[in-house]
Amino acid sequence: MTGNNNPWTAGSPMTRRRLLNAFAVAGGLGLASPLLSACVPGSSGGGEEKLAPSPSAAASGTVTLWMRDDDLLKVFKTVIPAFNKKYPDVKVNMVGVDIATKLPPTLISGTGVPDGSFYEDVNIGAQAAHLFDLTDLMAPHAADTLQFKLDVATYDQKLVAVPWDTDPGMLYYRESVLSDAGVDPASLTTFDSLLDGARTIKEKFPKAQPIPLEQDANLGMQWLMMMINQQQGTGLVDANGALTIDTDAFRRALTWIKTVADEELGARSKFASTGHVAQLDDGTISLVPWAIWFNFLPQTGLKTTKGDWRVGLLPAWEEGGARSGVMGGSSFVIPKKAKNPELAWLFYEFAMYDPAGYGTVYGPNDTYPNGLNTALPSVKAALEGPPLFKPVAALGNQDLWSIDTEAAKAIPPGYRIPSWFNSAAAYLGVNMQKMIDGKASVDEVINVSVEQITKNLVDRQR
Repeated sequence: MTGNNNPWTAGSPMTRRRLLNAFAVAGGLGLASPLLSACVPGSSGGGEEKLAPSPSAAASGTVTLWMRDDDLLKVFKTVIPAFNKKYPDVKVNMVGVDIATKLPPTLISGTGVPDGSFYEDVNIGAQAAHLFDLTDLMAPHAADTLQFKLDVATYDQKLVAVPWDTDPGMLYYRESVLSDAGVDPASLTTFDSLLDGARTIKEKFPKAQPIPLEQDANLGMQWLMMMINQQQGTGLVDANGALTIDTDAFRRALTWIKTVADEELGARSKFASTGHVAQLDDGTISLVPWAIWFNFLPQTGLKTTKGDWRVGLLPAWEEGGARSGVMGGSSFVIPKKAKNPELAWLFYEFAMYDPAGYGTVYGPNDTYPNGLNTALPSVKAALEGPPLFKPVAALGNQDLWSIDTEAAKAIPPGYRIPSWFNSAAAYLGVNMQKMIDGKASVDEVINVSVEQITKNLVDRQR
């Protein structure tokens, strides 16, 4: 955390992994499981823009890699033995640190810089100038990588990160609630039909507020970005860096959210809070359009409804439209001032693109007995290959792999994350909360947010 232990502090951007890790560490849910996933002077670096290592079994030396000090540190350490079969003379020193706090000042100072580091996608842009351009190295893997992940990691036409996880939007629902209300999950193919389903549930159960309305400004904005990416392939900006807030997609998504609030179809709470868990267990919430990493709650957080939850594709905005969008994600970066950046590349290439690497990361292990199922690889060969994780009883033993991977492949390309993304929550995220609370119109959210973000964030970058 940044400065304190409160995961909801406005000054501490609430990324997917930061949020889930905060609850596990703080015991906010009493989680017994580590399920957290579902999202900067050296001799070699010297400030060059690009790397050109030779992937040879003769590679040797020690590589220091930073990971968040959580479940993924344990998982990626299990990759080292397989990596050493291919590169026996490379010693991998994997260290758990508070990356969000430690990496930015380390990159700026140039002292104690790691050879590579895990990093949330929303943070990469702010540090892009300190990272190696990996465009040429990634070229052989580009066609085998989901395009939106390449777009996310590209700044000034430079690919500055090795894509890791993919966090597609999904639709989670309580099977018994929908059955009792007479709502067929197969009918929930558009956001309009999702509204109709929520209305039907509320008619049957008047106290129900089937759809969650996130109270945290940052996380709420990321939820909105999932909808925007789904509609027009962008986020807060387009490929040229121009703001996209004053567009039909934003107006449509915000209008839908306002309808949920105005018709009292949405329950207000903060994700994974005690109140949120209670709403999921008591039937208040039964329709959850959210990222794949929601599924850690049925597996480890819910008290009475494990086994009653199911997952399907996210509704489209129009029939035939995209049935997914991006909400979260992380990658691996290699600092320009790293001592052994070439060795970092060899490890990340192996872990991300070699079946022995990604199979170890996502397959069953001591940390994840059924496999890591709260995120997905960004590699097409992995998504199209044999299942890497198993069905889980908490989600009715569904074939999660086929549903999740279909959603991942449906994420539209073109998503961009500006360097000031986290700061935008103080404007767009806060204004959206005012709208949900009935204190602002859709047009006011759009117009005020454009003015604030342009003045306070965009213009200051020029």
